[in-house]
Amino acid sequence: MRPDPRRPTTKDEELLEAETLAIVSELDDEARVARIQGELEAGFDALAHVGKAVAIFGSARTGEGHPEYERARALARRMGDDGFAVITGGGPGTMTAANRRARDAGAQSIGLAIELPNEERPNPHCDLTLEFHYFFVRKVMFVRYSSGFVVFPGGFGTLDELFEAATLRQTQKIRHFPIVLFGSDYWAGLVDWLRDRVAADGKISQADVDTLEITDDEDRVLDLMRDIEHRRPRRSQPPA
Repeated sequence: MRPDPRRPTTKDEELLEAETLAIVSELDDEARVARIQGELEAGFDALAHVGKAVAIFGSARTGEGHPEYERARALARRMGDDGFAVITGGGPGTMTAANRRARDAGAQSIGLAIELPNEERPNPHCDLTLEFHYFFVRKVMFVRYSSGFVVFPGGFGTLDELFEAATLRQTQKIRHFPIVLFGSDYWAGLVDWLRDRVAADGKISQADVDTLEITDDEDRVLDLMRDIEHRRPRRSQPPA
């Protein structure tokens, strides 16, 4: 299937489809590597001075006034009041809710946006917005610069970030990193399936399931993030 000529090609698509007839690229692999390196370096430079921070994920389709939107706003406010910067994907929905309320709390509000063919512009409630072309570069920034993930109900993108972090925990690529599923009604079925089917079949261990914390309690989230900040090795800060 040929791509829709009316839709611009994203950098991720150009990279992943470069060897097919679907995409015609003027870049060779050396140029791609240089561009990826530049994006990594730009992210490291921009985020190097971020202190303790929490990443909040959730659906871009959750509208203002929805209970999940309002819960994200409330939690982001409390995280900000506690001194945490709030990092989101910089988009609409739950991401806007979190960025908006973090800024209201006087906390640093950060958006790590991604180039998508049908995505709106980054939301306007970020003190710092970085726009990435490559999903995997953006994922590095989320994990490297946050103390943990709080995952509100969402779709494929939210699930992708969730399972990416769960895999890194399982393989001990990250250790001091809570993964919180906020919204028990939404997430309980997934965790039940992981425990009763995936772990029961021996595909993962029960300890892997236990790395996912389900809660509806903002105090529990704060306690987890405070605790991990006290226990995790501190990231060295570059000279000013």
